[in-house]
Amino acid sequence: MTDTLAAPASHLLDVRHSRFLAQAAAADAPAAAMDFIARASDPDATHNCWAWRIGQDYRSSDDGEPAGTAGRPILAAIDGQGYDRIAVVVSRWFGGIKLGAGGLVRAYGGAAAECLRLAQRQPLVAMAELELACAFEDLGTVHAALHAHAAEKTGERFETDGAHLSLRLPASEAAALQARLRDATRDRVRIATPMTAETD
Repeated sequence: MTDTLAAPASHLLDVRHSRFLAQAAAADAPAAAMDFIARASDPDATHNCWAWRIGQDYRSSDDGEPAGTAGRPILAAIDGQGYDRIAVVVSRWFGGIKLGAGGLVRAYGGAAAECLRLAQRQPLVAMAELELACAFEDLGTVHAALHAHAAEKTGERFETDGAHLSLRLPASEAAALQARLRDATRDRVRIATPMTAETD
């Protein structure tokens, strides 16, 4: 199980007169990650290095630092702390003393890792999507079951044969919801095979 951030986080680190400010936020799509990076980057900083991971997609940037000394260590901090769907920017204000490649890796990776270690975590929950059809007289029973299993309606249409609902719920609740509806309606509710959606 991986986590995302419950709230934006930041951490300031001083290394041999250089200041490193790590800022992190949840991002559910690459465009959201890049938007956060643009907002968090300080034009007065010497470098604004960053990384993001969203599922199997990831990107990182050294922003002018020697190749592999900033973006990759930030991404390694994201992965090492067990995060997904987040973006991290580490801004550096140069203090006049060169840190060398190893020092940069430790500073950028360390600032990002400490920022994420101190941040408020939120578990990512695997979600499932279901299509449900029921007779009008079973709607009350269906709605009570949806509430009990944390299911939300994402679509609803009414036809001559009854109601058709599109649902989204935690994947761990899908089987229990189906069993409850089968028992409560004497198997009158029809549910399409659940498919696991992306995590929340």
